[in-house]
Amino acid sequence: MLTVLGELVVDLIPDPSGDAGAEGTAPRFVARPGGNALNVAVAAGRLGHPVHLLARFGTGPLAGNLRRHAELSGVDVGRSVQSADPVSLAVVGLAADGSADYGFHVLGAADWQWTDAEVAQAWPQGSQALHVGSISSWTAPGCGAIAGLAERLHADGSALVSVDPNIRVSLAEGFGNTADDVRARLDRLLAVADVVKVSAEDLAWLEPATTDLDEAAQRWADRGPGVVLLTDGGAPLRVARPGRPLLRHTPPTVTVADTVGAGDSLAAGFLTGLLEAGVTTRAALDAVEDDVLARVVADASLVAALCCTKVGADPPTRDELAAARG
Repeated sequence: MLTVLGELVVDLIPDPSGDAGAEGTAPRFVARPGGNALNVAVAAGRLGHPVHLLARFGTGPLAGNLRRHAELSGVDVGRSVQSADPVSLAVVGLAADGSADYGFHVLGAADWQWTDAEVAQAWPQGSQALHVGSISSWTAPGCGAIAGLAERLHADGSALVSVDPNIRVSLAEGFGNTADDVRARLDRLLAVADVVKVSAEDLAWLEPATTDLDEAAQRWADRGPGVVLLTDGGAPLRVARPGRPLLRHTPPTVTVADTVGAGDSLAAGFLTGLLEAGVTTRAALDAVEDDVLARVVADASLVAALCCTKVGADPPTRDELAAARG
């Protein structure tokens, strides 16, 4: 069983076919469920893997859509928290190549208010992996409770810990955060992580002086994680393990609608692939053979690519993945 802990965000995605009004100043947007934790959980659920989502469901006219989106994908939300705070909102801008930019409206939102007591009560005993990341993992006050859970699981070895920094610069350098705060909070999580998924874009913000991605991937693996996945858009994915040669995987070529949720889908595909291969402990992760890891990475990369063929965070089902494998 996989457990995902983090934020829910309503993504307002531009509809290029919509009428923007006579003056072109009233663009049309479509509200789609999103957010790192929701996307990862939904992707895992659609792949047929048992998954719990630990989220703080807020209020507002779109709140019910987030819960239903998770439930329709087979995600167990029964241990989540109902909050009186509002849901988070992101206005998405899309470049010609489908890459996304985000404007966030998240002040006072439910996602950042986790307490130690809430996290302790929500954690499902028997879960074999925890995935955390993005805004909730480095925004106070809730990030401290999330890090505390990750540290406890690492200390007792009861579950793999997966971390995705997923930096959103406007929030990492504002919204009560400073760059130093965010880097320190992520360092705390990375110190207990077994799996890390980090993008070249994240790395450019976290380590502005870094230019050699091969060296960076290997250096991050040597910090303690069992596996580091370093993504770079459509360029080869780097897979680093401590004391082992760097592996590369070229993502499939697809027609890109947008890249919203692609990294989250990759993380879900990778974690579910590991768990289904019997890799449920750090010892098993350290011992996994390169050919097994390569198969898991290839599937995860395909899951992410298929997500990119649709508008918004819309990851594939298990049947769609099987069909795409050929």
